[in-house]
Amino acid sequence: GSPITAEERRLRDKKHLNDITAARLPPLHHSPAKLLSVEESIAIQIQQKEAYEEMQAKLAAQKLAERLNIKMLRFEPEGEVSMQYREVRDED
Repeated sequence: GSPITAEERRLRDKKHLNDITAARLPPLHHSPAKLLSVEESIAIQIQQKEAYEEMQAKLAAQKLAERLNIKMLRFEPEGEVSMQYREVRDED
């Protein structure tokens, strides 16, 4: 027979797949994959690694504080006086 094109073959395979199964692929909610340069990929990986490590450090600090029963309070060595401006007076 005559050779069929790739498009015709894809349609035939899809029709056959529809005949043998009711399973369907979920709709694509995100944009399709795109190619990145090596530099872009490395930059993204470094950014993700830093964000992951920061999140892990916060979680570890939180767990440690819970385990040691430490309460984080505001520290004001001079009390509310430090929040007010001091008046400058002349010695005259």
